[in-house]
Amino acid sequence: MAQSRLEKIGTIFTRVQGLLRGGAMKAEDKPIWYDVYAAFPPKAEPRFDRVAPEVPVKKIFYGEDVVRAKLHRQNKPQETISLLDNRRSSQSQQFVQIYQNLKTQGALDDQKIYETALDLLAEQRQQSRLEATPEEAAPELDTETKTQLLSDFKEASESQATKSSSPPTPPKTKRDAGVGINIDSLFKD
Repeated sequence: MAQSRLEKIGTIFTRVQGLLRGGAMKAEDKPIWYDVYAAFPPKAEPRFDRVAPEVPVKKIFYGEDVVRAKLHRQNKPQETISLLDNRRSSQSQQFVQIYQNLKTQGALDDQKIYETALDLLAEQRQQSRLEATPEEAAPELDTETKTQLLSDFKEASESQATKSSSPPTPPKTKRDAGVGINIDSLFKD
């Protein structure tokens, strides 16, 4: 059984067990899960032909899911979302927050709350667009870095315009002074 890779013959446990007994796998190379599986075997052996149990899938909805689905169905928010940016909330998150704030006040019915939240979101987005300036768009870059980037961009565009046959040499900056790596020697073959 150890020589077979077919999932229909035995289980992964019995195949690893056969490899260990036959000497094809060293004891130090055995998987981490092997000892746990041997100590606590499952009640039903995990075979390919075992019938899956009929378990009904529970529907899990939160109140905000219904509101968000209604927003996306009717208005289709068009924005680019970066999953790496945790500081900025998405348009649908802002809408749900406004909706929940209005709902806690309890003065309106659901449809009026939805329409009011849409209006407030539009006002908030318009106000944030007016307040944003190019300097605020990149506050983490200081003036020295911006000028360095601008000069690097100009150098690159000039070297690209000349279309010289030799590869352009990178500009020497403070960052390159202590590096000491010759890139050309890395890729010689």
